[in-house]
Amino acid sequence: MKKAVLSAVLAAALGAQTIGGIAVLVKEKAITLYDVDQEMRQSNLSREKAIDGLIRKKLEQLEIEERGIKVSQEEVFEDIKAMAAQNQMSVSELYDAMLRARGLDADSFKMRIEEKLRGQKLYSAIAFSKLSPPEAADEEAYYQQHIDEFRYPQSFSLTLYSAASEKSLQAKMQNPMLNLPDVHTESVQIAHTQINPQLAQLLLATPEGSFTQTVPAPNNGYMTFFVERKNDLQTLPLEQVRAQVNSALMQERRNLVLNEYFERLRMNAQIERLR
Repeated sequence: MKKAVLSAVLAAALGAQTIGGIAVLVKEKAITLYDVDQEMRQSNLSREKAIDGLIRKKLEQLEIEERGIKVSQEEVFEDIKAMAAQNQMSVSELYDAMLRARGLDADSFKMRIEEKLRGQKLYSAIAFSKLSPPEAADEEAYYQQHIDEFRYPQSFSLTLYSAASEKSLQAKMQNPMLNLPDVHTESVQIAHTQINPQLAQLLLATPEGSFTQTVPAPNNGYMTFFVERKNDLQTLPLEQVRAQVNSALMQERRNLVLNEYFERLRMNAQIERLR
């Protein structure tokens, strides 16, 4: 009996050590082994890339604290309302979708939004003064180099798979010949102009002959689309997509400024790798 109790105590202690063990110190702030393992699993990254990403996140968090960047609850709720409207949902429907799709309850989802908004404010503070608007020649060059990104189908030929259980749906995706009574299928053809921007982006990003990721369905279950064909591809002229080109160029430049900034910050920061 004593041996069993001792074994249980040792196992608990070892588990705590794994969760609490420190992998990296960034300005004396810890990144734990548990953080690294979680990042590797969630982002499907190697250990080194996971640690690099966590160091960058920690530097961003510390920079936000040093600059005193705050986000109000009103800002959080306005962002959530805008996200719900963009997805043609009510706020409560968006909360339900996040719980089903990502396992985030309302409070956890709000924390994610607050973190995102703080990051956006930080990025703006760093990059704003260093960015200049692209010139017409830059837009033309980007458009030509990325012309495939501006080819859009007039419609999509799809097979819609839906189920109450995401597990059943994923089993069907792995083996479409599998007979699963709780997975319903339907052939549909949808005009590009009739779907919301998020679904359009999901379908555009999915190659023909492939499934989209699973997403929450309106009936509280889950669904995925198998993209059969993208019909009548047309290349939009530059003038029609100039705002999109401008936004992409600005994002490229912003990312370059931010990467250079945090690389300098990392070089000058006290970072200690322990394990």
